[in-house]
Amino acid sequence: MTSYGGFEPVFCTIVPPHVLDKLAQHEDPVLAGPARRTLQRDAFERTHRSLTTVIGAPTVAPRPGAGAEAGQPQRTVFDARHGTDLPGRKVRGEGEEPGKDATVNRAYAGLGATFEHFLKVYGRDSIDGAGLPLDATVHYDREYNNAFWNGEQMVFGDGDGEIFLDFTIPLDVIGHELTHGVTQHTANLTYYGQPGALNESVSDVFGALIKQYSLGQTAAEADWLIGAGLLAPRVTGVALRSMKEPGTAYDDDVLGKDPQPATMDDFVRTGRDNGGVHINSGIPNHAFYLVATALGGHAWERAGLVWYDVLTGGELAQDALFADFATLTVKAARERYGDAEELEAVRKAWEQVGVRTL
Repeated sequence: MTSYGGFEPVFCTIVPPHVLDKLAQHEDPVLAGPARRTLQRDAFERTHRSLTTVIGAPTVAPRPGAGAEAGQPQRTVFDARHGTDLPGRKVRGEGEEPGKDATVNRAYAGLGATFEHFLKVYGRDSIDGAGLPLDATVHYDREYNNAFWNGEQMVFGDGDGEIFLDFTIPLDVIGHELTHGVTQHTANLTYYGQPGALNESVSDVFGALIKQYSLGQTAAEADWLIGAGLLAPRVTGVALRSMKEPGTAYDDDVLGKDPQPATMDDFVRTGRDNGGVHINSGIPNHAFYLVATALGGHAWERAGLVWYDVLTGGELAQDALFADFATLTVKAARERYGDAEELEAVRKAWEQVGVRTL
């Protein structure tokens, strides 16, 4: 993958291309049309992001954080009004009362829940650790079946209403995409192959933890689903991904079957989806689930701290493979907890998913 002076262009979506590809091939234009348009829009945004990164100009002009107090969120929600110009019209700023638009209110609340989780659990002030303002645009395009982080802000589609509902509904989707920003400002994992799958997995991990923290759930109480509530009633499925049982999130006549593997025995080799970043992320996802449930209690308190230590510790290379990441989690568990049950849980989890620690 092309390197851009140590910085990889960022454009990360919650719905994988293989899901939209399958949908775009459907004979019913009501189902296929929005998927095709979403794929086209994603391709444009991805290319646009790469070009502006090379040129050195941001895709969205960053807003200064002047006046923001340390440890306090600075949220702004914009409305694209079904267009594609970003960020759109400002509809809610920090501290302003909720309006009548539930999508705006959910986006605002989701930004806040993500900010609170990183601050209260990890002591991180916003996604860059330095109070970065959090911007989100809602009502992007028409029947847009995705949500994305473009390197500077969150963007949410309304879905087509047939397969996908409003992308602000699942809190973990918001947490997932904003965590791509945390990764961007820390390990900056290359978005291809195993490092790309780790990038996706880290977002799933913290997206799940943000939801669990917000609900006060233990590891045993959590559903470990990513995107629960996003699929429309006609879809035979419960979410986009399952960390508990990768490969079981959906099995639908239109969308096909969830292709995620849970172990290296079923690792998928493909050139599509940036080398299968949304597919093979099921393996490290499942490893985290195994660690969290083996330890019990709140997953963000021990398992989450180990993963956060690795992501932000400065030793995780941009091109890290699963084995590299796994080895660093073992090291982080030992450094934080010594030769205790946390270390054993981490070692055993990676062994169960077939990733050898170095």
